[in-house]
Amino acid sequence: AGLDKNGEAVEALLALGFGHVEVGTVTLLPQPGNPRPRVWRVPEAAAVINALGFPSAGAADVRARLLPVRPRGVVGLNIGKNRDTPLAEAAAEYAALVGALFAVAHYITINISSPNTPGLRALQLADDLATLLAAVSAANNRAAELARRDPKPLLVKVAPDLTDAELEGIADAAIAGGARGLIATNTTTSRDGLPERYRSLPGGLSGAPLRQRATHATRVLYRRAAGRLPIIGVGGIASGADALKRIRAGASLVQLYTAFTLVGPALPGQILRELSADAELRGWTSIEEIVGEDA
Repeated sequence: AGLDKNGEAVEALLALGFGHVEVGTVTLLPQPGNPRPRVWRVPEAAAVINALGFPSAGAADVRARLLPVRPRGVVGLNIGKNRDTPLAEAAAEYAALVGALFAVAHYITINISSPNTPGLRALQLADDLATLLAAVSAANNRAAELARRDPKPLLVKVAPDLTDAELEGIADAAIAGGARGLIATNTTTSRDGLPERYRSLPGGLSGAPLRQRATHATRVLYRRAAGRLPIIGVGGIASGADALKRIRAGASLVQLYTAFTLVGPALPGQILRELSADAELRGWTSIEEIVGEDA
């Protein structure tokens, strides 16, 4: 989930056992992101704090790099507005990103939930999200027509720092706007439970402290979507048991970030083996059979 900012390691990541890799966040124009230091490990909490601010080589660079790649798996492109783009122009910029990256994406994630781009999370509000999805969907349809292909599935990535009512409003707006999925969740601005020395750091917190919030958001969205949209669960997943809990809360897919950076390249295979062991023990043969069991 967004480890590979510029599409440089897609094939290698898929070779480790991942079924899908989400590249990004990709911005329309190149930007350096926030000044360093901007990433802090919190090993005693199995967490990471990042204030990256969408460092990106830009859409043209990512497109050129991915065009010759023939990945053995699904590649999603996570898109976000440039820091200096006014919110009033955000919809047009997301639409331009869809057009620029259409040819190299199996699906496109609309990132409106990072805490590191000022004002970005305001785009999650139902009315603003509806406007944004209308512009992005129109661009998606135009690109599909030009390419003589089907439109790409559009997913919306949401923040964990929302009330249940806000999450339900996002789900309703996403469904009405033609989104094909929701990703729950991005990083949290909370510092609950962290040692004092980490609490003043800027940015979003990921890893184990996010697990409960992200699982709750998955459950709320799954109940509201009522089968109309799949949920991708991300945030604090570090084992097969974590993945199963998120799936049973309503996730049809799961993603890793922090645990992968802390544990290393053996983690995807370990999780797959743990999922297989649970399937053999409990008698399920497809993830679909257990999605939402505990929602």
